[in-house]
Amino acid sequence: MELDDLSATTSPLPWQSQQWSRLLRQLEDGQLPHAMLFTGAQYSGKAQFALALARLLLCAEPRDGLGCGNCHACVLSRGGSHGDFLWLAPEPPSRAIKIDQVRSALQFTARTAGFGLRKVVVFNPADALNLNAFNALLKCLEEPSENTHLMLVCHRPHALPATIRSRCQRCELPLPGEQEASDWLGQVAGEETRRSLLLADNKPMLAKALFETGELDDVETRLLALRGLLEGKLDPPAAQAAWDGGELTPFLDNLAGQLFAFLRQQGAATLRTPRARGLFALLDELASLRAAVEAGANPNPQMTISAILAKMHTLLGGSSAGDNMRERTGRRSQ
Repeated sequence: MELDDLSATTSPLPWQSQQWSRLLRQLEDGQLPHAMLFTGAQYSGKAQFALALARLLLCAEPRDGLGCGNCHACVLSRGGSHGDFLWLAPEPPSRAIKIDQVRSALQFTARTAGFGLRKVVVFNPADALNLNAFNALLKCLEEPSENTHLMLVCHRPHALPATIRSRCQRCELPLPGEQEASDWLGQVAGEETRRSLLLADNKPMLAKALFETGELDDVETRLLALRGLLEGKLDPPAAQAAWDGGELTPFLDNLAGQLFAFLRQQGAATLRTPRARGLFALLDELASLRAAVEAGANPNPQMTISAILAKMHTLLGGSSAGDNMRERTGRRSQ
């Protein structure tokens, strides 16, 4: 997330109003915890929620449950130069938040707030901390500094040690419903709203990013290539050509989504065939590989994509998935 050119104020997203109101009540009652864990599906807007709360906590004159946007603290946080605000994320090309970064955060929390209000540290994504970094963070959670708030943002809370999770107040942030997502995205994407949401699996933050970066056509081409392989209309080299230069994580997510949707369309008899069981096993492999990549593994994207597409093609019998699987049962899916 870019923090050096923000709007005057940062608001939570419309579908986060319930969670926001709860935290505002805690803040007004002086009960806001020093450590919070924001979880939820990818692209649900967790980082924006954390940023909105951080800027509110730093604001000298909050208004209507948000930062005022005008005080000196808001001006500094808008430009990413507020001395009492620290946002920790992996430093490229690393995918991990390392122990040196956490040690710097510990030093940051130990000093007095420059504006005399609060200090805020956000870890995004918190599941990117390595083991040593977790151990260092635990000390900060066990011995919190005065007027300091730590926010951990992640969509894989199970990847955090139990000792970390147990010391944070957890706030689950939802994805919006279809209409709410459409209403919100429509202000940005206009006529491309429906297409953007379809290609982003109804995740509006992802849809917004795809629209703003002009990636909709590329994403659509890649999804059609995976669908073509499933339907027996493309062979693995043709499907891989659509993914040349593509990143591994989106490939794994999109293939898992397409494969899951296909399996859901099959009848009970079809799903008991060896090929179907093989495809379910492939889904498990995709999930395991996805978790490994998020944990820091760095397989060669193109070689991995090629191997997975070839394996799926073999499982499908080298032809139309539906036809081959139905041939095994001698009937049509119901």
